[in-house]
Amino acid sequence: MPDKKVRCEWAKNDLAIQYHNTEWGVPAHDDRRLFEFLILEGAQAGLSWDTILRKRENYRTAFDNFDAEKISRYDERKLSGLLQNEGIIRNRLKIASAVSNAKSFLKIRDEFGSFDSHIWSFVGGKPIKNFWKDLSEVPAKTSVSDEMSKDLKRRGFNFVGSTIMYAFMQACGLVNDHLTSCFRHGEI
Repeated sequence: MPDKKVRCEWAKNDLAIQYHNTEWGVPAHDDRRLFEFLILEGAQAGLSWDTILRKRENYRTAFDNFDAEKISRYDERKLSGLLQNEGIIRNRLKIASAVSNAKSFLKIRDEFGSFDSHIWSFVGGKPIKNFWKDLSEVPAKTSVSDEMSKDLKRRGFNFVGSTIMYAFMQACGLVNDHLTSCFRHGEI
C-alpha cells in the first residue's frame, strides 16, 4: 500500500523518504552522530544529498563508524587507502578534512565537555522552529549558520561554510525546516 503522507517535496526516492521520515530534523545530541553529519555534509559539498545517502554505510565502515579519536590518528597510509575506496567520495581535500576536523572536534569536546554543548549553544539549546509553506522559502544559510561557520573555521575546521552548516543544522535538528504541510513538522 503506497504511503499517502504529505512530506517535504525534496524526499522523492525510497532512501530519501526513509531519511526524511526518521532522521532529518530530529534533534541530535550524540557527539558521534553530530560528527558523522559534520563529515557527511562536508563530503556532500557540490554533490546531491542522495549521493551521500547511498554511500553512507560505506562511509561508516571506511571512517570507523565516525569515531573521532580513531579518525584523528589516521596516517598517510590510511588516507591513501581511503582515496582508493570506491564506496566513498574520493576527494583528497574532503578526506583530509575529516582527519583535521576530527582533531578540532576533539579539542572542542575537551574545552566544552562535548561537541553537543558547544554546537547547540548557537541556538540557545533549543531547535529553531520555522514555518515555511514552500520549499522556495527555506534559506540556504542564516546569520546563525554564518556565526557557526566562522567559529568552526577559527577552530581549524574545513568544509564548514555557512551553507554546509545550515544543512548540518537542518539534518541534526538545530532547526526544524520541515514544511508546515509536512507530517513531520508537527511531530518534531
